[in-house]
Amino acid sequence: MRACADARRERSSVSLIAVSKTYEADDIVPVIAAGQHQFGENRVQEAKGKWPALLAARSSLMLHLIGPLQSNKAREAVALFDAIHSVDRPSICEALSKEIEKQRRKPLLFVQLNTGEEPQKAGIAPGDADDFIRRCRDGYGLDIAGVMCIPPVEDAPAPHFALTSKIAARNGLKLLSMGMSADFAIAIQFGATHVRVGSAIFGSRG
Repeated sequence: MRACADARRERSSVSLIAVSKTYEADDIVPVIAAGQHQFGENRVQEAKGKWPALLAARSSLMLHLIGPLQSNKAREAVALFDAIHSVDRPSICEALSKEIEKQRRKPLLFVQLNTGEEPQKAGIAPGDADDFIRRCRDGYGLDIAGVMCIPPVEDAPAPHFALTSKIAARNGLKLLSMGMSADFAIAIQFGATHVRVGSAIFGSRG
């Protein structure tokens, strides 16, 4: 990946998540055949309809939930996804904690940050992040692996990526889920370990 070379980082240090939301299994199969192994979905229900057969046929695949999670979908999410990028409130923490213990399955967990503090967007405000991460760990026994952010569309992404990186560092978190098709190269410069790319792989959605 050229973005890794420009940032003087090893290609292996960044995971490319192909965002396959709204695409059918038939659209995904050629991308898998081309060598892509990590995919992202926004909705548990949509993923349930197309991914079980794909995952059963290919053990190397890794499925990420990158959209919002409802508490009543925690059981299905823990069973299906290898990573959940949208931990953002106590009710989700409680539901995930119960299901992880019950299913003995531990997906990678990312706390979602709302770095722009946008009222219409999910996520933890930066000023509350340290306390929330501590509560996830100490109160709910969750092994938080990283943080995720989606900068406001109208903002330059770099300050949001820098802030996300700082929050991760001071909480001892090594994984940074940030950067999409339009700004993943900038995110990699700020330490992204997971970039979420849809249109650059699948093309524009109709």
